[in-house]
Amino acid sequence: MLERHELEAFLTLAEELHFGRTAERLRVSTARISQTIAKLERRIGVPLFDRTSRRVELTPLGRRLHEEVRPAWRQITSAFEYAVAAGRGVTGTLRVAFVGAAAGQLLVGAADLMRRHESGCDIQLREAQMVDLMPWLRVGEVDVALGTFPIEEPGIATGPVLVSEARMLAVPSGHPFARRKSVSLEDLARVPLLQLPGTLPDSLREDRTPRTTPSGRVIEPGPSAATFNEMLTLIGAGHGVFPVGAQARRYYVRPDVAYIPFSDAPPLRWGLLWRGDNSTARVRAFVRAAGDLVGGHA
Repeated sequence: MLERHELEAFLTLAEELHFGRTAERLRVSTARISQTIAKLERRIGVPLFDRTSRRVELTPLGRRLHEEVRPAWRQITSAFEYAVAAGRGVTGTLRVAFVGAAAGQLLVGAADLMRRHESGCDIQLREAQMVDLMPWLRVGEVDVALGTFPIEEPGIATGPVLVSEARMLAVPSGHPFARRKSVSLEDLARVPLLQLPGTLPDSLREDRTPRTTPSGRVIEPGPSAATFNEMLTLIGAGHGVFPVGAQARRYYVRPDVAYIPFSDAPPLRWGLLWRGDNSTARVRAFVRAAGDLVGGHA
């Protein structure tokens, strides 16, 4: 049987691929990590990592072991944390990510409300870029994130819709669309549509950056952007357009970008996301607090 420190050393090194960073995360010496991994490899009988002076990589067997052990270890850790939290109340640290100023304001309110009821929980808010949101959730960099729906991703749980807002089209300020009172989804066939980063779920990218209009007209894909400000910069430079929420008019005022309402598009919906195997008491308490906040129960 593997001991807990062996599993933690193996799983952390598999993520970091660096002995020094692994030792720092686990708060032990680099030599201790090296000895633990070597002992584990002797017990199994084959190397789990390929080591050179420049890099550390998982062997094929190490990669398979990591893929099979990691979900089970998360379940065990989550179950243990739930048992501890149930006995002590909601304590510890909850890391919450957001993208954009409006999302940050909503989470500040939810965090304040949760602290009133769960004073023993430390809530840390972190700003993420679009490209980081799902990877951060996957590797455990954050526990909860506020994002736009739909999110249909294996292993990712979603809460109820917290906010709905009108969908608008961000266009260059000199574009003919900028002089109109509204645009339609069919108008997307007339301009390049900027693309979301590939790290985001297909369900979200299909909603925000469809390939065709409702009538089947082809939409030309434009360049992709890793951050929202990068997206707006590309729009201002005339490289394409992109659907945004109405809050962009307040938080992202720019002389080179105009926001035009859609006449026929559904609203954008916002909600919380978290790993399904990380549904701890802290996560559930924060989801409740966010729901209470937007429901007017604060």
